[in-house]
Amino acid sequence: MSSIEKNRLKTGFTTGAAAAAAAKGSLYLLLQGTAPKSVRIDFIGGGHREIDLHSCHRNGNKAICTVIKDAGDDPDVTHKAEIGACVEVSNASASEILITGGKGVGKVTKPGLEIPPGESAITSGPREMIKRAVNEVLSEIKPSAPCSEAGTGLSVYVEVFVPQGEHLAKRTLNSRLGIIGGISILGTTGIVRPMSHEAYIMTIRSALSVARACGLKRVFLTTGRRSERHAQQIWTDDQEEAYVQIGDFFKLSLELASEMEFETAVLTVFFGKAVKMAYGFPHTHAAKSDMCMKKLSHWAVQATGDPIIAQRILKANTARQAFFMLRNDHPEVIARVGMEMIRSAKKFIKGDIRIRSVILDFDGDIVFDSQYPNTFPRF
Repeated sequence: MSSIEKNRLKTGFTTGAAAAAAAKGSLYLLLQGTAPKSVRIDFIGGGHREIDLHSCHRNGNKAICTVIKDAGDDPDVTHKAEIGACVEVSNASASEILITGGKGVGKVTKPGLEIPPGESAITSGPREMIKRAVNEVLSEIKPSAPCSEAGTGLSVYVEVFVPQGEHLAKRTLNSRLGIIGGISILGTTGIVRPMSHEAYIMTIRSALSVARACGLKRVFLTTGRRSERHAQQIWTDDQEEAYVQIGDFFKLSLELASEMEFETAVLTVFFGKAVKMAYGFPHTHAAKSDMCMKKLSHWAVQATGDPIIAQRILKANTARQAFFMLRNDHPEVIARVGMEMIRSAKKFIKGDIRIRSVILDFDGDIVFDSQYPNTFPRF
């Protein structure tokens, strides 16, 4: 066994995957009278995992199961936390799956997040996994009366809860973001991949090395699976090896790309990461949001001459909220961020590698491309 295999870090699963497993177990218990010891959850990005159920019981016409979240070798504040789902069903004119948060799941109170104010802090990835899990059970089990009757649909109500969620939230930045009363139920794919610096750096280095070995001269540096997927949908002629997820390693990935003598590195990121890169943080996870927002406000007044938009940016809860202020009325500020990304990147490289910056909106469309700086958008 190689040293890499010996030191391979264990992946875990997200709070969203845990909630989906709890919901699936609860629905089994409700519809067939027993719950399995574990359930299979299919991850959004591919693959699956068998997740153990920690506890299951019925309470009248409701079923409740919980899961112990496993973050693998990347433990965070929710590692070993109990995540549960309370499920009930009823006849309805049309089938539907309703998802909400209960005890220990935060409520969104400020704008600027993926979830609008007033709703439970359960993001789109977990909602999709929960719906998939519920539909898998429904397709497997045909509930008998009174749960379902001929000509009617079945409404499934899922309430996600985290018994210690309010306590755990105190160890997060949720309150600063306006998420009150508990944690967020998160997860883009369902998998928690270990974020060991050593392991991640090795992954970046290996990915760039493979791209170079394939004879590629241009690489697309994205910060995660979502931005990578959008980039692949835009530049469909480039080989799969041209796309490298760099996580938060802004400086290191550019250093490696220049050392390997690529001709072009295309930074393809969402606006929040773009602002951190533009500021010049070598490792964007460590970036301080208040510093970034002050700098963004400064760039805004320089680009527009409008102190009012600058003040609005300073009051924004997140870079996401600031993005929506700027996209339609002040694209020149987004352009400034894009050009500052290049200026920052050039501090980290050696040689003649060309840096191109591309900023995506949250649907994956280009809102700035330094190759076409005066056109919005341009693909």
